[in-house]
Amino acid sequence: MRELYDIIPDRERVLLESIPEAALTDSLGRCRGTAEALVYPLSTEEVSAVMRFAWERRIPVTPRGAGTNVVGSTVPAGGIVLDLSRMNRILEIDAETFTATVEPGVVLKDFQTEVESLGLFYPPDPGEKTATLGGNISTNAGGMRAVKYGVTRDYVRGLTVVLANGDVVELGSKNVKDASGLDLKQLIIGSEGTLAVITRCLLRLVGKPQASLTALIPFASLKDGIRTVPAVLKSGLQPTAVEFVERSVVELGERFTGLRYPCPEAEAYILVTLDGSAEDIDGRVELLHDLSARQGALDFFPIRDAARTEEVWRVRGCLVKAVEATSEQEPVDIVVPIDKITDFVVHVHKVEKETGVQMVAFGHAGDGNVHLCVLRGSRSAEEWKTDLAASLGQVYAEAFRLGGITSGEHGIGLYKRPFYLSHTPEINLTLQRRIKETLDERHILNDHKSYLR
Repeated sequence: MRELYDIIPDRERVLLESIPEAALTDSLGRCRGTAEALVYPLSTEEVSAVMRFAWERRIPVTPRGAGTNVVGSTVPAGGIVLDLSRMNRILEIDAETFTATVEPGVVLKDFQTEVESLGLFYPPDPGEKTATLGGNISTNAGGMRAVKYGVTRDYVRGLTVVLANGDVVELGSKNVKDASGLDLKQLIIGSEGTLAVITRCLLRLVGKPQASLTALIPFASLKDGIRTVPAVLKSGLQPTAVEFVERSVVELGERFTGLRYPCPEAEAYILVTLDGSAEDIDGRVELLHDLSARQGALDFFPIRDAARTEEVWRVRGCLVKAVEATSEQEPVDIVVPIDKITDFVVHVHKVEKETGVQMVAFGHAGDGNVHLCVLRGSRSAEEWKTDLAASLGQVYAEAFRLGGITSGEHGIGLYKRPFYLSHTPEINLTLQRRIKETLDERHILNDHKSYLR
């Protein structure tokens, strides 16, 4: 490994000993890997040289960014950890073509702030704002705005990638349309670092909405609230976000933040955000109010004050941290058809009662992405392992029965592989593995993750 110093002479950017613990795990820190080297490249050329070095010696390489992953995708299995977080420059914001060129280590929140200061907008908005854009692309991150704007995949115009053997490939361009052969960049998006290393990203931007308004809508039951979602989506209101959260879950957020939601007698809330021009939003809010009343809403709270809007979303946004303040938890991001959300959450509560394992459910009602926090409580390590497996087995089985899938935005990594592999048709897995063989026949890039054996 000392030959890495011939590629990067800077001893602060090549660590062969005393590798930080954070570089050997993910944000949950439950699973710890091993590595013989931690490398911080600063350019595509350095990444290419490191990959060629690893390829020639069949050394495993695990790419990573900010380390916010929650499914074990960044846990190394020996070899080199390739940390791209220092490749963090915004290289260009081209307002004429509505594109931005960035390095993979640029942090999401910093990028959003920069483009919005120029009157532009980058819609993908996953909950973890300290994640890097390269990490977002590698997991096809989603977020609350997906119901209107789509997910990360919809905003990637091009990528510069380094293949396992060190070859550098340019994929995509600034052009809006492309029917010229296979769209190879789409293979890289969501591949969790198993096919190539992203070193440059060409991202699509849109115009910044003039205004935004959130309405908090309480219902007597989750079923009533979820039943409202298709009506909202069909109404022409074009909501930016449609979220659901049960009252029992809101109470966790209230205790954690000291804030309060109105209408505490409600069993569930739907949060709807609208964006656009200020005049247009006023009319759409009235339509949303009328629609909600027809669907049996207990009340309707349009939040026009910016500070109060931030408070409402802080309660929703802190739920994972509120849970973690009380117990270790397993995060799950299952997707079901939007008309099956209530059926799925009802089943989750049934599993809770049968197993005694508490599960907190909330999520993106507009796209069916249900987030669960499965709580360990006071269980011993062995009890937790057994009870977690039994509970998740029932939860995933029901999601699949309802026509759902394993993950909406976290990826598969290590932790979800058993559920993903058990449900995915063998021909689909075979095709994915053939693509891996084509791009990385020596299996040095993030092997044994996701779809790989």
